[in-house]
Amino acid sequence: MAEPVAEEVQESVNASANTTARVPSTPEGMAIAYGSLVIMALVPILIGAFRSVRHHKEQKESGEKPDTMTQKDAAMFPIIASCALFGLYIFFQIISKDYINYLLTGYFFFLGILALTHLLSPVVSKLIPASVPNIPFHLQLVKGKAPQAEDLLNYEFTSHDLVCMGLCSGIGVWYLLKKHWIANNLLGFAFAVNGIELLHLNNVVTGCILLGGLFFYDIFWVFGTNVMVTVAKSFEAPIKLVFPQDLLEKGLDANNFAMLGLGDIVIPGIFIALLLRFDNSLKRKTNFYFNATFFAYFMGLVATILVMHLYRHAQPALLYLVPACLGTPLFLALVRGDIKTLFKYEDHPAEALENKVEVKKNE
Repeated sequence: MAEPVAEEVQESVNASANTTARVPSTPEGMAIAYGSLVIMALVPILIGAFRSVRHHKEQKESGEKPDTMTQKDAAMFPIIASCALFGLYIFFQIISKDYINYLLTGYFFFLGILALTHLLSPVVSKLIPASVPNIPFHLQLVKGKAPQAEDLLNYEFTSHDLVCMGLCSGIGVWYLLKKHWIANNLLGFAFAVNGIELLHLNNVVTGCILLGGLFFYDIFWVFGTNVMVTVAKSFEAPIKLVFPQDLLEKGLDANNFAMLGLGDIVIPGIFIALLLRFDNSLKRKTNFYFNATFFAYFMGLVATILVMHLYRHAQPALLYLVPACLGTPLFLALVRGDIKTLFKYEDHPAEALENKVEVKKNE
């Protein structure tokens, strides 16, 4: 349930003396690139957070047992991420990165199509003419026999979803063949929104453990070693958002990119989404903690870019984002007298969930 690597915002290096394909960055081009990255980071959090509220509500109404991250999972996540990151680094040193990237590209090609389909299906379905029938399908694979049967696969979809998947497959093929930055961003955007929507922390304590661990993880792997930057430059998969700094000079064929790893969007994003669900539970008709933390994330991202630009060195974005996203809601909750309520809040209280599942079984 974890993303493998959280990458940092970094500036693409200028062309070397014997390279003519890359245009050096201009102040205008850099401003457009970093401004676009900030917007592309904010929009998935905004969409994913509100979609997570709807998903949470559907789970509660159906009595579905959610897959939430436990405190133990949160504590182990930086260790697992470190092993995955260092493993990729070793692979890139031993084996040609082309072979590894072929494998990873194929893997993320299929995942990207599914993620993009899940994101765009409601929109595409509304655009399909009424003359096209919307036929429901139910794909189910069961292990064992009732009443001990266990669902291995239980997926419902419609013919409109299949149309959407066909369109999204076109985008996937575009990325597979051209590795164009726009196709990369479409798939990366879908990954980010789906991650924020579907990955639930359940409570603030788990979020604090997760973000606190990744705070030190990001600092160590960026400032302590060259592992993070090496993997980020070698890894060809839509797990980062990119925007060209030479767009004004070369148009859509630009190739001098600034980039932001999806981990720097999804990890803070799932915590911000939790705060939106907490706001809803207070029934105060305001999303105070969500709005405040969303703005704090924006300021943390701007700080990351400014420091990176000032020192001309890749920055661990979570160094700035974690204090902003944790400190802001905790301080405001303390001032407003909501600190106990905030720490007691759970998306799915264990006792209530067990009772609901038991009632459903009895019925």
